[in-house]
Amino acid sequence: METIGVLIDATNKTSRPMKTKPAPICVIDDDAGIREAVESLLRAEGFEVELFASAQRFAARADAAPLSCLILDVELPGLSGLELQRQLAETGVEIPIIFLTGHGSIPMSVKAMKAGAVEFLTKPFEADDLLNAIQQAVSGSHSEELDTATGSDDMVGESSALRSILKQINVVSPTDSTVLILGETGTGKEVIAKEIHKRSRRADKPLIRVNCASIPKELYESEFFGHVKGAFTGAFKDRVGRFEAAHGGTLFLDEIGEIPLDLQSKLLRALQEKQYERVGDDRTKTSDVRIIAATNRNLKDAVAAGKFREDLYYRLNVFPLEVAPLRERLDDVPLLARHFVDLSVKEMRCAKPRLTPAGMASLQNYDWPGNVRELCNVIERAVILAGGGALAFDLPLNVSAESSPADLPSDGPEPEFLTEPEMQRKERDNLLVVLEKTGWKIKGADGAAELLGVKPTTLLSRIKKMGLRREDTPKRVS
Repeated sequence: METIGVLIDATNKTSRPMKTKPAPICVIDDDAGIREAVESLLRAEGFEVELFASAQRFAARADAAPLSCLILDVELPGLSGLELQRQLAETGVEIPIIFLTGHGSIPMSVKAMKAGAVEFLTKPFEADDLLNAIQQAVSGSHSEELDTATGSDDMVGESSALRSILKQINVVSPTDSTVLILGETGTGKEVIAKEIHKRSRRADKPLIRVNCASIPKELYESEFFGHVKGAFTGAFKDRVGRFEAAHGGTLFLDEIGEIPLDLQSKLLRALQEKQYERVGDDRTKTSDVRIIAATNRNLKDAVAAGKFREDLYYRLNVFPLEVAPLRERLDDVPLLARHFVDLSVKEMRCAKPRLTPAGMASLQNYDWPGNVRELCNVIERAVILAGGGALAFDLPLNVSAESSPADLPSDGPEPEFLTEPEMQRKERDNLLVVLEKTGWKIKGADGAAELLGVKPTTLLSRIKKMGLRREDTPKRVS
């Protein structure tokens, strides 16, 4: 996910070089499909995995070797996930727990998180969310093997916008200055945060990500600063907060604009004074973290509307870094597309499809409202459907003055519009030209379907509908 041009958010799994952990991860879920999906994802990341269909089977686990973490369903036959969490806490077994459930609710998630769970994810879950939660679990349990974001394959492209971003990254990375990354969803803000951390003096320390939009209001203080055993009902043990987990490293506060206004003062104090207290503890801890924040919201407008503290805004806005949307750097699309094709082929272990000129043109004629994340998903879907053949992309057409019918060449004065018969005639003439150029070869490399960027079956249907015959093809004059 990175080379030098396009910025990718949380869209590809190969960009997260988590190191193989000596201790396995246990997955407890009564749904065999979920177990298999999680196992496949984790093994691809280099983890050892143990699967259990019930909490009782896990409890009877003969091997007492330590675990990296526990991925646990809430609703289980017999002993529920929450009950297993309570039993483990009462017996002094400390295993970081990540809950997966299809029956999520705020009260349930609050109960689980207060009891020490690392994360509470609802099904269907995003692969990146689960991998981020595992990273938090590993760092929170003080594992020596942490994701230090040493990869550099997430930035791909050659646009001036990307080169400008890279220059700014080079300037600010060696410092400890706070960085505020601004940009639309899917533009690659998390990738930039990882790149800054990787190039900083803290690169050998943890990079901890907090998605501020996903934390229930009741858990913000515990999530950021941690809590001590007995601080509130359900606090069965001490819990490390994100500031403590990131000590010496970098704390990435994603979606910073979503923090409730009444909780922003406590965050501001931790940033300004570099001190905080865990919930239920009167001892003050020191925070040595580098802050990188990101948002797709306009924080100035939020300040003006009274939804974001002005002093917190200025504390975060030390080094603003704005990421351009993909529609403003379409010259990066070809490199990004090839990059995503290679990644998809590697991940799916399938035959490499062909990226045709017509296919590339369709990608560059689209304005990508979902930015690089959307491009990645479109490429992955096309690779699946291509079956090793030519890639075809079903994208809406962008209508603009530059490509309007009024600009199409004609023999006489240009009309303000084209009638349906005129449009059909132009399509017919264009098809004949392409068929003549390819010698009426429909399928395969350099066939008419590939040049036009359509499926062979679609092209054959059009030829039949128009009643085209090979003898109708215009003859070349030699």
